[in-house]
Amino acid sequence: MLEPIRPTIPQSQEAAVVPALEIEKVSYSYGDRRALDDVSFSIAPGCFAVLLGLNGAGKSTLFSLISHLFSARTGSIRIFGQDIIRQSGHALRHLGIVFQARTLDLDLTVRQNLVYHAALHGIGAKEARVRMDALLRSIDLADRLNDKVRGLSGGQVRRVEIIRALLHRPSLLLLDEATVGLDIRSRATILEDIRKLVQEAGVSVLWATHLIDEVSHADQVVVLDKGRLVANGQVGEILLRTGSENINQAFSKLTGIADIRSAGGKA
Repeated sequence: MLEPIRPTIPQSQEAAVVPALEIEKVSYSYGDRRALDDVSFSIAPGCFAVLLGLNGAGKSTLFSLISHLFSARTGSIRIFGQDIIRQSGHALRHLGIVFQARTLDLDLTVRQNLVYHAALHGIGAKEARVRMDALLRSIDLADRLNDKVRGLSGGQVRRVEIIRALLHRPSLLLLDEATVGLDIRSRATILEDIRKLVQEAGVSVLWATHLIDEVSHADQVVVLDKGRLVANGQVGEILLRTGSENINQAFSKLTGIADIRSAGGKA
């Protein structure tokens, strides 16, 4: 696995462990509707964190703020100590992101999609091939390099999008509902691939989901409900604080939903 490029840490912060991602008192509104309300949490380097919440909880809004598509009304966001507003160029070059909407060109091959994206990051064709080959081999997609994206399964498309997000060797990877619409087997494969990435390359991950069963893979769980942060910690810590036997029960207590299945089996 290719090693991610590590951000330059400001000298004043070298003595301390700088969070991969730090969200501090962030709020955002769409008109009169508050989408995020004073949200604060951080993710340590090399951590696999899950951002859990029902649809409309604020997950996608937070991702748009982290990726600088939106600007927070209040608060700050830092990637490895670098503010995404004041130091956006330095901060964002270390960020890889997979949005919920699929964005690959269906009529291009896997290779063509990846080479084009690499060029946007100033990566030459030769170096792009080296990085593509290593990443594709690591998740068993090397034999699909010359296939058009249109002919891939949903799970394979998602894995290509993850590879695309990793080509420039980010240190922080955001995935917004990366397994939506996939079958259980494909979801498990993608989660396994991401966990391998964290373990082998030390990439930090923030994985947004509404699916309770994906929480078991997490080092850290951040729970959003109607734009508010209602829990943040390891699964065991959240269970202990809520007096729950499992994360399903804990989520119900945190959000006031008596039965998550009433929300379509999602969280």
